[in-house]
Amino acid sequence: MKPIVQISLDLTNIDEALETAALALRAGVDWLEAGTPLILAEGLHGVRALRKAFPNIPIVADLKTMDGGYLEAEMMAKAGATHVVVMARAHAETVKCVVNAGKDFGCKVMGDNMISEDMIAGAKWLEDLGCDYVIHHIGYDERRGIAAAGKRMPSPLDQLREVVNAVKIPVQAVGGLSLEQAIQCPKYGAPLVVLGAPLTIDADAFKTADGNLEASLRMICEAVHAQDVPAF
Repeated sequence: MKPIVQISLDLTNIDEALETAALALRAGVDWLEAGTPLILAEGLHGVRALRKAFPNIPIVADLKTMDGGYLEAEMMAKAGATHVVVMARAHAETVKCVVNAGKDFGCKVMGDNMISEDMIAGAKWLEDLGCDYVIHHIGYDERRGIAAAGKRMPSPLDQLREVVNAVKIPVQAVGGLSLEQAIQCPKYGAPLVVLGAPLTIDADAFKTADGNLEASLRMICEAVHAQDVPAF
């Protein structure tokens, strides 16, 4: 598949999320993500507002489902999400429920391998249970905690190629990437490039980052879209 740019709207109010989404789409972003902070702050209203404003754009609802999988996926799909996120640390039955809801309501399922004991095995497990995409994810708190201890901060790029080789479904790398690293993801075979905190969002204040965001996003989108995803 051709590379896709997704912006994670890790914001805490609908108005700013809508404004940032419109800016991002002007710059060439392909998918919108109702980030976890937005869903916590605004719930289904945030997803509905994005769907109403942008009726033809894919919307990822990053609810990070751990239980109640069918109901959560159903609610997000009915609110307008085209993609929902379930965690690899959830029970297998929860992942199956999300996958079944995805089939019933026309919604794709993204499986997130964050804090899996074996990240590669976690990705493969998610694929085997029927997920449509893998999110290879190093968590925010994990990265900050390790860095605060004076150790090298882990990166999803550390095992990205191994994850890509382990599965047949598209992979997205998330967690502490610089702009340059995010742009490089398709070269690793990961076509879904996500931009969020701290690339475009102030991760501590959960507000849009300062600077010329639209121009930066346009540059990133052009660089990502110009690439071909190699087969490994």
